[in-house]
Amino acid sequence: MKNPLHEYRVFQSYPHSMRVLLITNLIYAFVLPVIEIFIGAYVMRNSNDVKMVIAYQLAVYTGIPFTFLVNGWLLKYVNITRLYSLGMLLSGVSMVCMMSLKELSLYGLVATGLLMGMSFGLYWSNRDFLALSSTKDSNRNYYYGLETFFATNIGIVIPVSIGAFISSFGSQANQAYQIVTGLVFILAIAASWVVHRGKFENPPPTPFIHFRFHWLWNRMQFLAVLKGIGQGYIVTAPAMLVMTLLGKEGSLGLLQTAGGVLSAILLYILGRTAQPRHRIYIFAAGLALFVIGAVPNAMFYNATGVLIFMLCIVLGRPLQDIAYFTIQMLVIDTVSTLENRNKYTYIFSQEFGFYIGRFAGCALFLLLAYQVSNTFALRYALLIIGAIQLLSIPIARSLIRGCATEARAAGIPEPSLHG
Repeated sequence: MKNPLHEYRVFQSYPHSMRVLLITNLIYAFVLPVIEIFIGAYVMRNSNDVKMVIAYQLAVYTGIPFTFLVNGWLLKYVNITRLYSLGMLLSGVSMVCMMSLKELSLYGLVATGLLMGMSFGLYWSNRDFLALSSTKDSNRNYYYGLETFFATNIGIVIPVSIGAFISSFGSQANQAYQIVTGLVFILAIAASWVVHRGKFENPPPTPFIHFRFHWLWNRMQFLAVLKGIGQGYIVTAPAMLVMTLLGKEGSLGLLQTAGGVLSAILLYILGRTAQPRHRIYIFAAGLALFVIGAVPNAMFYNATGVLIFMLCIVLGRPLQDIAYFTIQMLVIDTVSTLENRNKYTYIFSQEFGFYIGRFAGCALFLLLAYQVSNTFALRYALLIIGAIQLLSIPIARSLIRGCATEARAAGIPEPSLHG
């Protein structure tokens, strides 16, 4: 990596819309660890029941695809930056609603989970389309490398800082969660202001609901299901494992921090230097790290096993994301040209693949928890999910090759495929 001034000039060389989106995502990246890690810890602290955490997460996942559908209709009438901003602000509203509950009942968790799902639905549907329309295949490794570099560095600071802050309140920890919620609102407002500095166009107002797709997209949907299986459990697994085995948010923060510096530097270098042909190797490495981390957790089920798992996930999860989303966008570029459809069609459709996978991942945990025990589920579900996800490697390889083959057969010129 060269000096910071040179890297800044490289950043400045990219399109304005791409830079605005990256800065927006940088600001909101301070919020995501709070939502993903400490909301699960809050539910665990106040219910002491891993099944309640999973129930909340299922409600979140159910709200997401529904909101993708609503967002598709709203995009015909409302500017995309306003909908993107609304998604960020709703995350704070959902947290306020949860903190206002006198006791965490199942109905209350489902309601706040659905609201958080609506937040994620507005946020991710518009973020994905903006990323797709603001980048091209040749600069997406840089885009996702830099974005993940931001997120990983922030993931070093925020978990340990928030964890220590919450722990410092002792028995009054819920007051700390309320303060954190206020900070989430402030950051969401700041990110909303920044994204309005860019000039972004809505997708064309054409139909986006379809049921028959090119074989490439059907295969991409299977890849989305496999990724969703991991998402369905990995979001809440760290909080449940740490709160069960160690019992402190401070420990949760310290574990999230470990290994983060090395991860951030490696991810930035990959984003700057990796070529599209390297994506399959990056993807395979991320999936392998998931399995490697899950093995000691299953074998020992103690603090050491959790530490090893967290270290592997800190690096492995971003590697999966860098490769997955660049492959996804390549497939969308290709198939939308072949089928002459609105690109939002595929962003909307993909979310249902994720939902099926997330539901399956959560259902697997609940099945193991109810039929055997909570301990068995926490101990072995990760290893089972990691092994299943290894099927993603040959599928991803076939998608990359298939895009090149179909483009050549259809005579798609390079700017049409990659522009």
